[in-house]
Amino acid sequence: MRRRPGFDLIGPLTAVLLTAVAVAAVAVRPVAAADAAKARAPRVTAHYAYLGKAYPDPPPLSLLDPIVDDEGLAGARLGDRENKATGRLLGDDFVMDEVVVARDGDVAAAADALFAAGVRFVIADLDGVDLLAVAARSGAADAMILNIRDGDDDLRQSRCRANVFHVAPSYAQRTDGLAQYLIWKRWKNWLLVAGTAPADLAYAAAVERAATKFGAEIVERRSYAFEAGSRRVESGHQQVQTQMPMVTQGAPDYDVAFVADASETFGEYLSYQTDRPRPVVGTHGLVGVGWHRAFEQFGGMSLQSSFERRAKRWMRERDYDGWLAAKIFGEAVTRTGSAAPADVRAYVTGPEFRIAGHKGIGMTFRPWDNQLRQPILVMGPRALVSISPQEGFLHERSELDTLGFDLPDSTCRFP
Repeated sequence: MRRRPGFDLIGPLTAVLLTAVAVAAVAVRPVAAADAAKARAPRVTAHYAYLGKAYPDPPPLSLLDPIVDDEGLAGARLGDRENKATGRLLGDDFVMDEVVVARDGDVAAAADALFAAGVRFVIADLDGVDLLAVAARSGAADAMILNIRDGDDDLRQSRCRANVFHVAPSYAQRTDGLAQYLIWKRWKNWLLVAGTAPADLAYAAAVERAATKFGAEIVERRSYAFEAGSRRVESGHQQVQTQMPMVTQGAPDYDVAFVADASETFGEYLSYQTDRPRPVVGTHGLVGVGWHRAFEQFGGMSLQSSFERRAKRWMRERDYDGWLAAKIFGEAVTRTGSAAPADVRAYVTGPEFRIAGHKGIGMTFRPWDNQLRQPILVMGPRALVSISPQEGFLHERSELDTLGFDLPDSTCRFP
């Protein structure tokens, strides 16, 4: 694996001076046609792909959240744009294919076509079933598949794969980030209200794990199947106002209502509708996320503005993950001077890799489950509340390993 000597020393001023010298040299000495053609040829052609599917996502519960059809893809496009800008400076050529499979289409067949074309770095905007189907294809043996969509802990544990890397935070990271903040606030008694969809149950399991891990108590767990009505007719608010308080009535006293509604059916309605005046946290209310449209620290405002100029909307969490996945590939190619799968993987999993993601710390992949270590933003609907890990939660290796599955807890065993 070759590296570009002195890459870290190339700054904006140096680049300007080098450009001026190159222009002067051309002015005093004509370049032969063969030399010019050679100069135009890219040193590295980096071919990668975004692979998504048109899933029937539920409509947002709030009219303020528009329905978008390019979530994830818009972020990957921004990351690719930045990769191309760096590539022009260094003589590298980045090419990102965009493949979105129809709702009833064959994701595995689409992946086979990409692998046959030589693509070995895939930004996977797929659910767990399709993600594992792509990872199992013969062409994926030496590939890096970056999951930007599914937070299910099982994909990092019993169903982990050596060629799947997780940019999206796991449910365990999200709930641990929230739990640390709640413990810091001394809100240790939680009423858990979980939906009935598989994603809801997976998130609820992560909440229970976080309670055990950090010494909180779940005073009661309640299951709730929301019966959707027409909330936009005149009586819609009355239905919510009547139904939702019943979800928490009669429960032992609690500090927070911890809602597990990853399927987005009722969680938005629980705030201000609990039987006691208590905050709502979890998938709604106070949330633990990898990114949020209101986050602006550590240069985040620059990223938000850049995305909004091009996408004409706010940056969502999956957009951020798509952007970050593209940047991970770009960083590896830039630092190593190679797009060979073995070189990219060796760098990304090696000790020198750090990816900057506007979150105040360089992020790395855990070697035991391929999960990206990352801070969790504790966000209200319109503003940042805190960032986890919280002060005082220490770790011998990295404080980021207090979020999610640490090495002793992991059941992932790569072949």
